[in-house]
Amino acid sequence: MKPEERQQALDAIAAEVAACTLCPLHRGRKQTVPGDGAINADIMFIGEAPGYHEDQQGLPFVGASGKYLEELLASIGLKRQDVFIANVVKCRPPENRDPQPAEIDACKAYLDRQIEIIDPVIIATLGRFSMARYFPDGKITKIHGQPKYEGGRIYYPLFHPAAALRNANLKPVMEADFKRMTELIAKAREGDMPEDEPPPEPPKQLSLF
Repeated sequence: MKPEERQQALDAIAAEVAACTLCPLHRGRKQTVPGDGAINADIMFIGEAPGYHEDQQGLPFVGASGKYLEELLASIGLKRQDVFIANVVKCRPPENRDPQPAEIDACKAYLDRQIEIIDPVIIATLGRFSMARYFPDGKITKIHGQPKYEGGRIYYPLFHPAAALRNANLKPVMEADFKRMTELIAKAREGDMPEDEPPPEPPKQLSLF
């Protein structure tokens, strides 16, 4: 896909999101937050949901978590314009509550299409709701910074920046996990992409006889 075609496709999704009424979140929004960043980004971050500042500006991660995310990006030589940032839902939940399953489902097709268009090397999840897309049984304290390879892409679970802002002990962990992303991208560019991880074998049913 040519760059102009890619941009047009992303703009079309943003227009659909702006007019979306698939779930009740549209009733309380000021602005939709479809996503923002480079149309051919190597890294795509997927967070949870827009907050107050995101709803006001129509951009993802522009509050305190966004500032910390920009610091983390700077630590590996990147700016937010070099990556693409989105969320599992495109409208702010009331009082910043967790997104509900039906709301996540309503936005799923938009996010899936964005991923297909951008075609990132790494999808980095920020928080448990985006992590659940690719690591449904995962616990972030156990799997953060551990890449999963599937379909020629790397899925990479990270703590949400807000968690590190609440718990300073997580900041060195976040910084180390971010630095590892550059190593993974470099290896992927060199063709060092492991085969898809095989699915776990189903349990064997014991014979009654």
